[in-house]
Amino acid sequence: MELEPIPLFGLSNKSRSPSVSDQERVNLYSEISPDGERGGKITMYCMPGLTGQSNYGANPNRGAWSHGDFKYIVNRDKLWKEANDGTQTELGTLLTSGGLVDMCDNGTQLMIVDGTAGYILTFASDAFVQVGGDFPANPTSVTFLNLRFVCTFAGTGQYYWSAINDGTSWDALDFATEESNPDNLVRVIADNGQLVLFGEFTTGFAGATGNDDAAFGRIGAAAIEFGLASKNSLDKFDQSLIFMSKTRLGGVQVCTLSGYTLQVVSNPDIETLFSKYSGIDSATGFSFQHQGHSFYQINFTAENISWRYDGRTGDWHKAESSGGRHRAEIQVNHQNRSYVTDYETGNLYLFDPDSLTDNGATITRKFIGRHLTTGNVSRFAEIWIDMQMGVGTTTGQGVNPQLMMRISKDGGKTWGNERWANIGQLGDYKAKAKFRRLGRADPAWTFEFTVTDPVDVTFIGAWGRRA
Repeated sequence: MELEPIPLFGLSNKSRSPSVSDQERVNLYSEISPDGERGGKITMYCMPGLTGQSNYGANPNRGAWSHGDFKYIVNRDKLWKEANDGTQTELGTLLTSGGLVDMCDNGTQLMIVDGTAGYILTFASDAFVQVGGDFPANPTSVTFLNLRFVCTFAGTGQYYWSAINDGTSWDALDFATEESNPDNLVRVIADNGQLVLFGEFTTGFAGATGNDDAAFGRIGAAAIEFGLASKNSLDKFDQSLIFMSKTRLGGVQVCTLSGYTLQVVSNPDIETLFSKYSGIDSATGFSFQHQGHSFYQINFTAENISWRYDGRTGDWHKAESSGGRHRAEIQVNHQNRSYVTDYETGNLYLFDPDSLTDNGATITRKFIGRHLTTGNVSRFAEIWIDMQMGVGTTTGQGVNPQLMMRISKDGGKTWGNERWANIGQLGDYKAKAKFRRLGRADPAWTFEFTVTDPVDVTFIGAWGRRA
């Protein structure tokens, strides 16, 4: 009997019942090709690794921003300026030394809020000052719109704005209240020429009024019955916003918001997992682009787990570093390259498509395929995983790269022993990852495949020969 294509590759996720679906992808993203040339329409590729760029000590960075030729980093109670050659210059001192900060600029000034106070850096002179005068205490977020900084503050539904093009000047009367619902504001962000005001359970909108005495005001009766479950899960995403939401009904979902149109992008299986996580309000999220795909990564610190959403395919996959959550915490786009901070140390990394490790640490690439169910006893004499072959390294780990396979014959509840196949030393393009004498299963087969060598992993298709 000749080899025939078998439908292992899918885009589903592990179901609350593994007998329904046990699918999982780790550090792999999917490309959908309607005209698949080698037996399948889904190809899985490597996500980028991490390459170290700079370090700010043992404590994690609290914020990152890009302006011109410099990156601006907050670590402990210090603001730093980092040049493209790696030179670090200390610019100022904050009142606090822990917790994430929010940052925004107006072209000439950078504003930072840390939950206690606000700070202004003037780019041209590197002058750094704490905002004084009528600026309220305990600012939680900052954005910029219509020539003014806008901030929210802890325990209130009010938002305040600065003087025109001057983040050091604030008037105690320059504020408004988000009135669509009585919940407190969690965060404000400017999007599509308006202010989006995220509350605990609802979201409202405000826009410029053209009146200097009341620079911003509510837009009509617009409000959405979704709030922000975690302040630091919010980010820009393509032409929309993306965030972890919650409602008064309970439960959490990941949503995008474009204008006044909200779309849920998490699926029921992912939401079932999220609902079991603790510390949802401490989740962090950021967006980035890779190979034409827009990704959103959300990190659950208490659970030590990271997930990524692919806006092009709708796929969700796990992002792991050394078996736990992914190392990336905060993302900053600097001169068209994506940089991320480490959640545990002061390291700053480049999201590097050419790196096959996380700053030297092993990246595990794994997928669990679709259940193959016949309803009867079935046997496989052979399985061939079609991959990009001949990708071995010249020295060290990966000279003779391997693909590991495990089989479950009870719907993903238990797994058999590891089996190994060669995926080709450097230049051995005709190697084939084949596994033989697989036995029988009743009623379903489930396959898991893993590569831990630092090589370029591409899964193209799966073929089988039944006994």
